Amino acid sequence: MSTQPNASASIVSAAGLAPLMTVVIWSGNTIVTKASAGLISPGSISFYRWLIAFVVLLPFVGRAAWRNRSQVREHWLKLATLGALGMVIYQSLAYEAAKTTSAVNMGVMLALMPLLSTFFASLLTGEKLRFANLAGGAISLIGLIYLTSQGDPMRLVNGGFHIGDGLMIVAVLSNALYGVMLKRWAMPLSMWQQLFWQIGFSTLLLIPVFLMGDISPITTTNLPLILYAAIPTSLVAPLCWMVGIHKLGASRTSLLINLLPIIVAALAWALLGEQLHAYHAIGGALALIGVGLGLSKTSAKGEQQTSLVEDVVWEPEEA
Repeated sequence: MSTQPNASASIVSAAGLAPLMTVVIWSGNTIVTKASAGLISPGSISFYRWLIAFVVLLPFVGRAAWRNRSQVREHWLKLATLGALGMVIYQSLAYEAAKTTSAVNMGVMLALMPLLSTFFASLLTGEKLRFANLAGGAISLIGLIYLTSQGDPMRLVNGGFHIGDGLMIVAVLSNALYGVMLKRWAMPLSMWQQLFWQIGFSTLLLIPVFLMGDISPITTTNLPLILYAAIPTSLVAPLCWMVGIHKLGASRTSLLINLLPIIVAALAWALLGEQLHAYHAIGGALALIGVGLGLSKTSAKGEQQTSLVEDVVWEPEEA
């Protein structure tokens, strides 16, 4: 009896490793995005990355996905909507937002995602508004504001409001809604097949974006950047994020995204030689405290933790 809370805590900790891997990959992709500026247009890298990801998955998942095409016909609108929310709207708008707003504003708006996910989960899936989730999100938000503003929050006021800020708000709303609807729309498809079809619909939706924008050819210079965006960022990261949402819930999983600026700062220090300052330590510590508080979940009497291990179908895809 007394070992149950410890066992549940161990399950939660293990489940947290999957979305944490997503955040690490996304952090690396931030460095890749900086490196790709001027080498490839946002529309081109968005289309190439998802097309390559779809082609890579095809031989492993394609036949099983085709056998389940009757289920896909039944749920295709949900799969297409999820692909549009998490892979097209969010990432395409974030690319566009970067053209007209600052990294400071983008970082702060990204930090709003856990709180938005908590409210969406309460409204749409019946998840209770837990004090730990709200407090954790608020503390992390304060830490991220301090970190991204380099210790001077007034920079957010002095910088004014740009078109990119509005685009980033829509992008964050889209990704928060993606996490909540992924949890709500339980489908009789394995995680691999859900990812496969989401990527497939996303690729189709990105075709007009690709054709109407500046088309950049694939070169030996930008190919490594495309491949990083296509394999780790477009395959491994979304899959790990889906695992986290199914096991921890959208609101708790989204808290981990507040670790992204901390990891980016560490990578920039290690790979690009950028200096670390006191505001990195102070803001990062607050963000970590908020994430830890939000992920902690005191087990109420009679509350079951089995959903953490029952939600995801992990059967191997048969060739």
